[in-house]
Amino acid sequence: MGGSTAPGEHHASTNWRFDNTYSRLPDTLFAAAEPVRVREPRVAILNYRLAAELGLDLGALGEETAAALFAGQDLPPGSHPIAQAYAGHQYGGFTMLGDGRAILIGEHRTPSGALVDIQLKGPGRTRFSRGGDGRAALGPMLREYAISEAMAALGVPTTRSLAVVTTGEPVYRTTPLKGAVLTRVAASHIRVGTFEYAARRDQELLQALADYTIERHYPELAGAPQKYLAFFRAVADRQAALVARWMLIGFVHGVMNTDNVAVSGETIDYGPCAFMNTYDPATVFSSIDSGGRYAYGNQPNITQWNLARFAETLLPLIDSDPQKSIPAATEVLEEFPAVFEKNWLGGMRKKLGLQTAEATDAELIQELLGWMQKTRADYTNTFRDLSSMAEPVGVQYQGADFRAWYARWQDRLGDQKSEAVALMRTVNPVVIPRNHRVEEALAAAEERGDLSVLRRLLDALVTPYDERSEHVQYREPPTDESGYRTFCGT
Repeated sequence: MGGSTAPGEHHASTNWRFDNTYSRLPDTLFAAAEPVRVREPRVAILNYRLAAELGLDLGALGEETAAALFAGQDLPPGSHPIAQAYAGHQYGGFTMLGDGRAILIGEHRTPSGALVDIQLKGPGRTRFSRGGDGRAALGPMLREYAISEAMAALGVPTTRSLAVVTTGEPVYRTTPLKGAVLTRVAASHIRVGTFEYAARRDQELLQALADYTIERHYPELAGAPQKYLAFFRAVADRQAALVARWMLIGFVHGVMNTDNVAVSGETIDYGPCAFMNTYDPATVFSSIDSGGRYAYGNQPNITQWNLARFAETLLPLIDSDPQKSIPAATEVLEEFPAVFEKNWLGGMRKKLGLQTAEATDAELIQELLGWMQKTRADYTNTFRDLSSMAEPVGVQYQGADFRAWYARWQDRLGDQKSEAVALMRTVNPVVIPRNHRVEEALAAAEERGDLSVLRRLLDALVTPYDERSEHVQYREPPTDESGYRTFCGT
């Protein structure tokens, strides 16, 4: 099912509405790029639900046309493919980067009027590839598809996945792997690292980027006094809210480098990410994070560190006098822990069905988490087990410590139990992307070309709060995950 069609020949019915605003910025911020020709593109998976939200009619495409489109062989009319330049602090060290294996084919205007990036991951080399082949393997692209769609269903701001296609060509890592291209949809791909890149070029470029980003993501600030300080505070607030949501569902991003921090407030770059099973703040899944820099419990601190790097780029815009700009930015940074705590505590109250705020709530929550850590309780299942009118029944719930905590919690709820349970069932998922289930699905796709395992998993992940008997196997944690590691495949 290879080959391609004449440019634009089949795409009118998909309703693309491209407006490539980023390309109108100074060209120091990007480079023209073209997807490489591939031998035999085939559709692995298409996201019809997301396509409908974007106003795209994928059903109007034949499978061969869809494969050519999402492999970058037949770009839609109006697309303007570029690779974006950016920098980043990776594990604390600064480096110049850029889209080494991603090409932004354009920005699409949705029926609601929102502008979203349409980006191909794995379409070949760009000016920023630095010796890499610019390709991607099927497994990591399917991982991003599954976990980003799970995050969206869990209500977490995130980039989305529209399609994965195979290329019919191998990519060579430690062994030959099936090549693939992911189509990613994002509010934008502007990162803290984009600002680090611009700040090291010149202030005019930095201001152009800042003004563009404010107009695109924070238009309410365009006329604000001290708008660049207000911009910094708005980004910090969105990051506080985002990382609180990660913590509330047990998500471990894995690589919180500054080039993986989207200023829109979306979760971006699903490399060695995973969901925590047994509750432990020191949980790390990334094979290269030997020091635990990006451990589950360290994510709020690292976010604040990343925001400090962002603040450094904005200082000359906040005020030309460092004696004024530094204290102003520092004040916002110092507010971050309280803003995060407010988001996290509010979310935790919902997870325990608490509909009012009391001073003792933080202590009640920490006692439960302390018990969970001591007993190696499953994070997701514990909260779901509590989301019931009946008392939880597992053997782990019979100990004196838990019984004492449970009695205090019931007293706190008072006569609001039924309302509490109804609330809890909307925020405590039944199903998350359990690491062993994700690996099982990826192995079936990579080794046997069998996508049915992934499709069944996705069916469960898109309705994470529903109790469905056919999805009971997805609730079970792994028997042993002590050696589980993820890798930076995306």
